[in-house]
Amino acid sequence: MNPNENIRQAVLDGDASGAAALARVRLDAGLSPLEALDPFIAAIREAGDRFELGDFFLPQLLMASQAMRAALEVIFPPGQAGPTLSRGTVVAGTVQGDIHEIGKSLVCALLQAHGFTVVDLGGDVSADRFIEQIRAVNPDLLALSALLTTTMIQQKMLLDRLAQEGLRDRVKVLVGGAPVTTQWARDIGADGYAPDAARAVDLALKLVEK
Repeated sequence: MNPNENIRQAVLDGDASGAAALARVRLDAGLSPLEALDPFIAAIREAGDRFELGDFFLPQLLMASQAMRAALEVIFPPGQAGPTLSRGTVVAGTVQGDIHEIGKSLVCALLQAHGFTVVDLGGDVSADRFIEQIRAVNPDLLALSALLTTTMIQQKMLLDRLAQEGLRDRVKVLVGGAPVTTQWARDIGADGYAPDAARAVDLALKLVEK
């Protein structure tokens, strides 16, 4: 089995320790952090595709995300500076009433790996807290996660608040989470939707280029 296939299998199997070990092997081989990251991104994108097709269930997707996060912690150790390239600032969080953070944390880690400055507000974040940070850091992007169908409405409510307070035009809004869809993003007036962390990065790059 080739090294990239080992990485693919570790991520898809949710093997966090295996993924971390394989990430260390790539760094020890002299690859740059972003080069080391490439096959992990391909693997987590495949996990997202499988989830969309119904071949993966949510627990499998979450396990794959945990394996990816373990690799990221090796490639970009906490507290260590990422790439010097600055692509923009992102404020991210899971909306009020929802404490799930795995997917959101993975998106934040990948955004940082691709040169974004990320302010991660965590889970169960109120609209007031999001607005406070938008005013404080003037981000390019706002990334809103919701893993529960009952909390999706918080994404819409926050967008409505941004419009009411004259902040909507100041920031591009990216939404995601298991129950979220492209149609939902259109319905609430978001700037984009991504089904997984890898494609969230792709979308973020497109939005800041615009």
